[in-house]
Amino acid sequence: MTTCPLQADTSADTQEGCKRRLCWTCHSDENHKPMLTEPLKSVAIRTPLRNAEVAWFDDLCGGDTQYLGVLDEKRRSNYEHCRNIMLTAERMGFSNILLPTSYLVGQEVIPFASAMGPQTFNINMLTALRTGEIFPTMLARHIATLDHILKGRLTINIINSNLPGVIESPELRYKRCCETIDILKQAWTKESIDFEGKIYQVKLDTTDPVKPYQQNGGPLLYFGGISEGSKEVCAKYCDVYLMWPEPEESIYATMQDMSFRAAKYGRQIDFGFRVHVIVRSTEEEARAWAQSMMSKFDPAGFNLKERTQDHKSLGVLRQDEIRAKSTSDYLEPLLWGGIGRARSGCGAALVGTPEQILWKINRYMDMGIRAFILSGYPLIEECELFGNHVLPHLSTVKLSMIQGRTPASEPVTPLTTAVLR
Repeated sequence: MTTCPLQADTSADTQEGCKRRLCWTCHSDENHKPMLTEPLKSVAIRTPLRNAEVAWFDDLCGGDTQYLGVLDEKRRSNYEHCRNIMLTAERMGFSNILLPTSYLVGQEVIPFASAMGPQTFNINMLTALRTGEIFPTMLARHIATLDHILKGRLTINIINSNLPGVIESPELRYKRCCETIDILKQAWTKESIDFEGKIYQVKLDTTDPVKPYQQNGGPLLYFGGISEGSKEVCAKYCDVYLMWPEPEESIYATMQDMSFRAAKYGRQIDFGFRVHVIVRSTEEEARAWAQSMMSKFDPAGFNLKERTQDHKSLGVLRQDEIRAKSTSDYLEPLLWGGIGRARSGCGAALVGTPEQILWKINRYMDMGIRAFILSGYPLIEECELFGNHVLPHLSTVKLSMIQGRTPASEPVTPLTTAVLR
């Protein structure tokens, strides 16, 4: 067992300092793997205000369960279950909710978000949209319609993966992604569209049919990916760079790199962090739940990870590599990578007490992270636990509001009060 340096000093002052810094009783060596030294310094970001947009995750692509690797008949990815997850997240006070996309049994993003629009009143919807599935000008019209239904509560997660059933070169996908965003930005900021690209050629005299509810550039664009092409797409075009769980040193290096890349284009971006959470009254209980979640997982049996389109992406492979070097799947204190054995995408969870998880989130915020996309298994129960015990202690915002995209009152658009022409 490793002895914590602070705990070695039994003086009252030191013990109180240990408590404030959450230097809890050590269970094993992985609790003292190196992390960034304090004080942390934020990288250059668009939103210096030290608040967080805290989002939850909806089960549009299936897999909600108490035991990873077990198909749960009671938690199917149908409309009713996904609706209940979103309504729970709104009730608990989450700012946003991620609606993922993949070719799996579940709900398609735009129809589901449209159906939920009239049933929700405050929560934003982070809709994952794969470029190439819908012709860009019609995608702009889909977005404009949905943005009006939601009255500006729409954010967009741009996905740059292969289309289902098609293997494409990365160069083609990056080019198509850039051209799609170029056309969307013209649709949202100009009176006409005049675009001549290698993949798309578009010339339209008016953008009235595709004007969104949001102003000053339209819905915010969130984007993730660790390839060179993905990083350049985000640095040049997008607003929030999304990262999957890795040790702090790796995350901070990525943030510095992305901040530098954006600056080359005369831009600043914000950073988001996608991670699972397991919060319990004691660390022992939280760790026990993590082990219980994996207790029925059989890698030789059903494995949802291998069914997803991104299970061989660079981001997933890097998480696998980091986990392989860990002790008991803990990548660093409080960050457990066991989920990545059974799920693609985000493969790790913050595990601990409310105080410990709050401490860890504050460290991420000190680095410059301003958006968190959280989840836990099962999704409704863990949403309520985090919403009750951690969320009230965070100063939360919506990035779309503080950046002037979602207007405070109804804007003048062709679908509101603009003169029809």
